[in-house]
Amino acid sequence: MMKRFTAMLAAGAVGALALTACGADETADDAPAVALEAAPEAQNLAGACPAKVVVQLQWQPQSDMGAMFGLLGPDAKVDADKKSISASLVAQGKDTGVDLELRAGGPAIGFQSVPSQMYVDDDITLGLVHGDQLVAASGEQRVVGVTPLLSHSPAILLWDPATFPEWKTIGDIGKSDAAVVVSKGQYYPAWLVAQGLLKKSQIDESYDGSPARFAGRPDIALQGYANSEPYTFEKQTPAWNKPVSYQLLKDAGYDTYAANVSARADKLEELSPCLEKLVPIIQRSGVDYITSPDAVNKVITDMVADVISFSPYSEGEAAYSAKLLKDEGLLANEADGSLGTYDAERVKDQVAMLAPVLKGAGVEVPADLEPADFFTDEFTDHEIGVQ
Repeated sequence: MMKRFTAMLAAGAVGALALTACGADETADDAPAVALEAAPEAQNLAGACPAKVVVQLQWQPQSDMGAMFGLLGPDAKVDADKKSISASLVAQGKDTGVDLELRAGGPAIGFQSVPSQMYVDDDITLGLVHGDQLVAASGEQRVVGVTPLLSHSPAILLWDPATFPEWKTIGDIGKSDAAVVVSKGQYYPAWLVAQGLLKKSQIDESYDGSPARFAGRPDIALQGYANSEPYTFEKQTPAWNKPVSYQLLKDAGYDTYAANVSARADKLEELSPCLEKLVPIIQRSGVDYITSPDAVNKVITDMVADVISFSPYSEGEAAYSAKLLKDEGLLANEADGSLGTYDAERVKDQVAMLAPVLKGAGVEVPADLEPADFFTDEFTDHEIGVQ
């Protein structure tokens, strides 16, 4: 039997959002149609965008993707087998004339990178790509960020304040011989070593996502995200259940745009008519999420609950995440008061910071590429921001 969930849409939406979970033998067409008011012509995507805009997420659904989930209409349906959610694509609750499909990433795509998945599957319209991964993919699988969902990455290194009361910053970790446990494929550890903040001998790439090692023997520093691990360790890890300390990588100098909505470089021109209308819609959805995240968080947590293979994602963690992203300025206006735009100097600094790190990791970044080849502000509206 199908499960149905109801949650109010984000600000400006109409009606209720019913999430229908479909198994392998059930189809999205089983759900009744929902009548929606048509969006104004400036937000009518029919003819400009594909009939279904398919977005590849970088991980399972979480609140740092709130702007994308805020685009789902009240006819949203979860496909538990495909680990995706589909609905009418709405602009503040109004029908834009096309559909939206959000596909989970990470384990759902065999831990392939989003850019590589985009080049394998032509059905994917856009993908969410973190800033350093975007630059790393600049060779044969180049993608271009068209709007960032997060103005700064929530990536952190965390530690036990009881074991290491003297640690206040990542630089303090480097004054010790403690292991810094991270997962493979990260670029920031090499940067931290190059900056003299950590020692190469400290880097341990054995992290598998489990809290067990840290909870059992907290004599290490551990990678994480400020909007996740501090909450889960304190509230949802029985073997620990106490606070941790951390520093954001951005505050140590490794500052990148995160969760960039990105298009394949070889499809950018073709998608331009779509992006001119769609990108401002995504920006406004981000503003709405900052202002009122609860309804969208409910959609996310209900979807996660419907897919057995997803890691649990509680309403408490989603609420904590949304508040932290706002309070820490990770989801915030740029200096000019706009949200979801790129600051030219920040982009230039990020590319300059990443190039030597990637080269050291054996990643070839074409020398003739400019920062604008990785990030473009062509489609963003600098009048859209949190007031």
